[in-house]
Amino acid sequence: MDEPKVTGTKPKMSSTRMILLILAFLSTLAVIALIAVAVTQNQPLPENIKYGIVLDAGSSHTNLYVYEWPAEKENDTGVVKQVEVCKVEGPGISGYSHAPEKAGPSLEQCLQQAKEVIPSAQHKETPVYLGATAGMRLLRLQNESAADKVLSSVGNTLRSAPFNFQGARIITGQEEGAYGWITINYLLGNFKQSGWKKLLHSLKSLSETSGALDLGGASTQITFVSKELTSESPENQLYFRLYGKDYQVYTHSFLCYGKDQALQQKLARDLQTVENSLLPDPCFHKGYERTINISDFFKNPCTSEKKTQLPFSQLYIKGEGDYQKCRENIQNLFDKSNCPYSSCSFNGIYLPPLQGDFGAFSAFYFVMNFLNLTSEPNPLALNKVTSTIERFCARPWQEVKTAYHHIKEKYLSEYCFSGIYILSLLENGYEFTENNWQMIHFLGKIESSDAGWTLGYMLNLTNMIPAEEPAGPPLSHGSYVGLMVLCSLVLVSVLLFAWLLLHKPKCLQKGIV
Repeated sequence: MDEPKVTGTKPKMSSTRMILLILAFLSTLAVIALIAVAVTQNQPLPENIKYGIVLDAGSSHTNLYVYEWPAEKENDTGVVKQVEVCKVEGPGISGYSHAPEKAGPSLEQCLQQAKEVIPSAQHKETPVYLGATAGMRLLRLQNESAADKVLSSVGNTLRSAPFNFQGARIITGQEEGAYGWITINYLLGNFKQSGWKKLLHSLKSLSETSGALDLGGASTQITFVSKELTSESPENQLYFRLYGKDYQVYTHSFLCYGKDQALQQKLARDLQTVENSLLPDPCFHKGYERTINISDFFKNPCTSEKKTQLPFSQLYIKGEGDYQKCRENIQNLFDKSNCPYSSCSFNGIYLPPLQGDFGAFSAFYFVMNFLNLTSEPNPLALNKVTSTIERFCARPWQEVKTAYHHIKEKYLSEYCFSGIYILSLLENGYEFTENNWQMIHFLGKIESSDAGWTLGYMLNLTNMIPAEEPAGPPLSHGSYVGLMVLCSLVLVSVLLFAWLLLHKPKCLQKGIV
């Protein structure tokens, strides 16, 4: 029987292959053009930069901060950044109570620095705010007239500057706590996410926001969101609506429990038991000596209740460098004997159960950073923090002074007390334990901005954090371009795969009869 005659179709297949190759080439060109248009058309417009100035008038010193942000993005989160900080020489403005007229001029050098940083054409439109904290709260309690004169002096200086003066006032402890909480969560991007960040954030099992722990010279603040917050103490609750989401926040400020005033309180307690003018003090290094004038000591509202008649006019402090004794002395500052609520911190103040991560900043950070307890990538265990502080306090004063000769003696001499006080405040006051200690993150800066209340204060006063989430594209520019590239690669892959299916290479056809 004759073999069936096979008719060749090679010319036809070659023609089809040619058409598919042309189509694939044109599709590839189209995809490249699509990507080029997407990248070009979605490039951000040139930015119009705005500026703002906030002065933090603390109890021991004043800092001036300059912030900048792109005008067209001022309702976005995380776009405001700190571009300058200037530490005002001299004491905090409350230190000018006996010469109020000098308080304002003390700010001039830093204002001049701000003028140089901000383009002169934008001076008039740049808002400047001054917020005074616990040092001025204490001065107002002690001498309201002097406090008013100090504020008037700094107000006159700020009005004479070329900026848009928006006020100088004493902020409440509750405001200080709330603005600190807003600052760190704004900088960490916890309030508003878009695109993939929003999806990933919704999958996180951790708390959505970070709590804020702030320690100054005259007060300390604790602020956080707790799911177990009750209505027992409404004065400690704040409500925010930010970017379309509601936040119920617990906050409390403890006046006289900043590190400087806590030391004054401890010494005032010690004075109740001394028999002569010599006071051995376990919270100072062995070999350290200091003299205190009794007449000035009890003028402070934080110590005036402990005023007593003493047979001497000066107190001579002699350091002992004993961690355990110092810890016991400091713990007496926290009255845990009475709690009229379901749970308390100290002094009968309501505190809901601690929840989530906490950012600890200001003096919390400065002291722990000096003790080299902030450089590890992960938070250190509580027992390691305790042993480090104990070893530091045990060092003789002469050795410490030689090792840190570049630090002013007053500040250096108090790091031992401050370190132990921070441990006592967090453990005995707020009841952090070995189990949740590592939820505390000591923060100096977040990106380029200092952690503190000033940024939150400016954001609030300039209405840059809207109650409702602004309308905008579902994806950022970068996410959009990335998605376009991904889709284009998939399209090219599909076209090539289709071509391979229709026209198998000869190596795949050898086994086919």
